[in-house]
Amino acid sequence: MKAVKWQRWISIAVGVLALAIAVQPVLAQPAALPHGLPELPAIGEEMQREIRSGLALRGYDPVAYHAEGRAVSGRPDYELIYDGAVWRFSTASNLEAFRDSPDVYEPAFAGFDPLAVADGRAVETDPRRFAIIDSRLFLFRSEENRRRFTQETSLRQLAESNWQRVSQQIAR
Repeated sequence: MKAVKWQRWISIAVGVLALAIAVQPVLAQPAALPHGLPELPAIGEEMQREIRSGLALRGYDPVAYHAEGRAVSGRPDYELIYDGAVWRFSTASNLEAFRDSPDVYEPAFAGFDPLAVADGRAVETDPRRFAIIDSRLFLFRSEENRRRFTQETSLRQLAESNWQRVSQQIAR
C-alpha cells in the first residue's frame, strides 16, 4: 500500500516538473502589443498618446479640426501609424491629407497644453478643447486655459520659447 502511495506522489511531482519546464519559455517572454500597434513610448518620443491603445489625440481626427472646425472621432477603418502613434481619421480623404502633410495637422507642442508649456510644464489635454490659431492646432486641458491662451498673445511667444526645454523634460 505504501509503495502505491509513493508511486502516485512521484508521478504527480514528475508531472508538475514537466509542466513547469514546458510553460517556462512562454512565461519568460515579455508581453507584446497586438500586431500593428507601435511599441510603447520610446526615449525621444514627444507626441502624447494613450499607452494601452497607442492612439494619438485619443482617437480624434486631426484633420477634422481644420476641415470641420470641431473634434470628430476617427474610425478604426481609417488608421495610420505615424511617428510612433496610431492616428485615426473620420474619412479616407482626411487620412490622405494627413499622410501628405502631417506637419500641417499635428497639434502644436505635441498635443500638450500650451498654457502649461508657457509655464514650463507638460500637461495632458482634452482633445475636445482646442483652438486653431494661425492654421495651427492647439489642444487645452480646460476651457479656462483655452480662453486665456487665445486672448493673451504673449503666452504664445512664451510657450514657443519654453517648448524646447519642456519637451526634454517629458517622461517617456
